[in-house]
Amino acid sequence: MNINNTHTISMKFGIIVFPGSNCDRDMAYALQDDLKQEVVMLWHKDRDLSQFTTDDCIVLPGGFSYGDYLRCGALAKFSPMMEQVIEFANRGGKVLGVCNGFQILCESGLLPGVLLQNDHRRFVCKNVFIKSENANNRIGLHVGDKVLKIPIAHNEGRYYADAATLENMHKNNQIVFKYCNEVGEVHLDSNPNGACDNIAGICNATHNVYGMMPHPERACSAPLNNIDGRAILKALSFHN
Repeated sequence: MNINNTHTISMKFGIIVFPGSNCDRDMAYALQDDLKQEVVMLWHKDRDLSQFTTDDCIVLPGGFSYGDYLRCGALAKFSPMMEQVIEFANRGGKVLGVCNGFQILCESGLLPGVLLQNDHRRFVCKNVFIKSENANNRIGLHVGDKVLKIPIAHNEGRYYADAATLENMHKNNQIVFKYCNEVGEVHLDSNPNGACDNIAGICNATHNVYGMMPHPERACSAPLNNIDGRAILKALSFHN
């Protein structure tokens, strides 16, 4: 899928399609139709990212890659395209993983921590509220202090990292989003899955790889009466 980019910003988004992906088209429509960005669909067996520069962004969408066999995201990390994504990220290219994409990034070692089964042992699908934890990363800087309403849909969304890892992440400003209530208060009652520290989204130490459980692509269309997700995706459309 390609469109002519009418923006002055010359960049594009590549969306990887794994067997079992089911949010790849949602992401494509949000980026192409709502944000007017150039979009290229990428098959998981391909090995070529030569058309992308580090100003571009590769997106790992939500779904059930490889049927979630073994562990969520555990098999996808071995796909030929993920070898290229890891190399692209290590060169400073922007990468976003949403839901299952977040799980794949953690399994691939591009992000710290793991995603465990929800503490209540049930699939959860609803709108939640999240807020930026700090402005020292690309998304946080663009989103600011606005409380965002974004849908979630997952069974293994409970973010976990050990105490030492969490301490380093806080020092490096790697906590991007936390679950909160509609007025921005962060506490246990606003945590939909038992994630440690109410963490909903993180980034790597160099702030170019992002992962989050909520689905911003499902909150980009005006007919859905929610465009809060646009600010998150738009943040990744700026040059490095």
